[in-house]
Amino acid sequence: MNKHNLIDLPAFDAQSSTFHAVIESPRGSQIKFKYLPLLAAFAVSHILPTGSVFPRDFGFIPSTLGSDGDPLDILVLLDAPTFTGCVIPTRVIGAIQAEQTQDNVTFRNDRIIGIAVAAHEYARITSIEDLNPVIVKEIEHFYTSYNEMRGRRFKPLAHSGPHVARELIAEGMRAFAAKGAEIAPT
Repeated sequence: MNKHNLIDLPAFDAQSSTFHAVIESPRGSQIKFKYLPLLAAFAVSHILPTGSVFPRDFGFIPSTLGSDGDPLDILVLLDAPTFTGCVIPTRVIGAIQAEQTQDNVTFRNDRIIGIAVAAHEYARITSIEDLNPVIVKEIEHFYTSYNEMRGRRFKPLAHSGPHVARELIAEGMRAFAAKGAEIAPT
């Protein structure tokens, strides 16, 4: 059986100048799904408390690696929720740069923000500064409370536009490539 691993999809599509986003937990979901590369499948990671749901489609950018050892996180804005495993061509509009503290270790755990290419409602948004500030505050509040409920701390540091977000992705792509080189057979 030939398994395709979503972690290894290309992060960037040069033909369309967009990034790929793989959705783990769709908007409105009370379940946090996590992609398991060894199984090439999604599993239930945990269930959010009653009344808590993901405010936007949440997932990862394939072929990237963040400071936390996972692919870079991305929230994708579009007109309706999608589904777990959906791959969305996405325009990156910015990032919420943040620190996360877990088990007394603090590391960067930024949230890339993107707009689905197919979105109508957000079609004219080109930068995080163009978003309604309430949307950004909702996202920050969700991740602050989400992490607090799990005994962790999420501290937003800055909002950055598309240029910085693309550089964060490029760094993540380099880290992913370097990790692959470390484990490649000689």
